Amino acid sequence: MFIVRSIQPKIFKVLDQGLVTIVYGARQVGKTTLAKQVAKSYKNSIYLNCDDPIVVSSLTEKSALELKSYIGNPDLVIIDEAQRVNNIGLTLKLLHDSYPEIPILVTGSSSLDLANKVTEPLTGRSVEIILYPLSVNEVSKSNAEIQTNSNILLNRGGYPGMWKLPSHEAHERLSNIANNYVYRDAFSPNVIYDQTIINNLLRFLAYQIGHEVNYSELATKLSISKDTVQRYVDLLEKAFIIFRRNQYRRNQRAEIGRLRKVFFYDLGIRNAIVDNFKPANLRDDMGALWENFCIIERLKYLQTTNKRVSSFYWRNADGREIDMIEEENDSLRAYECKFSNKKVTKIPVAYERAYPNSSYDTVNPSTFADKLL
Repeated sequence: MFIVRSIQPKIFKVLDQGLVTIVYGARQVGKTTLAKQVAKSYKNSIYLNCDDPIVVSSLTEKSALELKSYIGNPDLVIIDEAQRVNNIGLTLKLLHDSYPEIPILVTGSSSLDLANKVTEPLTGRSVEIILYPLSVNEVSKSNAEIQTNSNILLNRGGYPGMWKLPSHEAHERLSNIANNYVYRDAFSPNVIYDQTIINNLLRFLAYQIGHEVNYSELATKLSISKDTVQRYVDLLEKAFIIFRRNQYRRNQRAEIGRLRKVFFYDLGIRNAIVDNFKPANLRDDMGALWENFCIIERLKYLQTTNKRVSSFYWRNADGREIDMIEEENDSLRAYECKFSNKKVTKIPVAYERAYPNSSYDTVNPSTFADKLL
């Protein structure tokens, strides 16, 4: 069963504008399926899989005429896993500039490899879109389904291949992905790393969701330098495994050097890393899981809108925290995420005094859809 992805309208819009459309996303998140679904709206598309060495060779260091001879006369060119092609940015620039009437859709699993190759050559010629794991909106048709499906996403995450599997099969496959595939796009062959250290780092980060991460403390635990920790975290973020959130301050320059929170793009991968797929009523980490879930689902939702929102968390010197802070133009919104439907929190006095015009809401499973979606 094909699940319509919420970024499809945005892809069509960018293609219609004559810009190269670049879709980033983790391995197995559904990029190829999405690209082929987009192709169905065109009469004569061509799909090029860069896992095929013949395709890579045909796109490497070719002239505009050679490229045109290779692709023919399509009304859409899809280049899947484009980071496999050396200097793909120059190839795309040449193809786009020589034949601007041909729409081009590009996918890549690692923003590190692909972004480094396309950013400069395609300046002003491309738009980048992230394909996240399935959102609760994408798999639900009603608020009642949202509540049911939220529990599934909290447990096995949103990888499309896991959605309709029996629980035990989904858990086995997620464990396999976490153990064998999660690093493939984070670390290119020329990056030297210690897999044991990466395993331990991810485990530490998985246990610390919802808490501030101290790079120096992680470095001590892992017996490596702080710079190495920061580099590994950056690589894991560029491979769409984790993402970071900064503290909110009036003066954002003061953020430099401060602590961060780290969250996972997919909770199925996170649960596989800590080897815990227990149901909600048997877990002792539901508070952290719910916070991560609310933040990533809000991120997915905002991507479907035209809003320009910056997201943070707030914490003061006394240790009082608010899970989500959103800044949109001159407005400020605060959300506290609580898995219990019975617990309604009050706005911290220090925050209210500092930001008297900010709204404040408690987000629990009952209010989640209305507050965040």
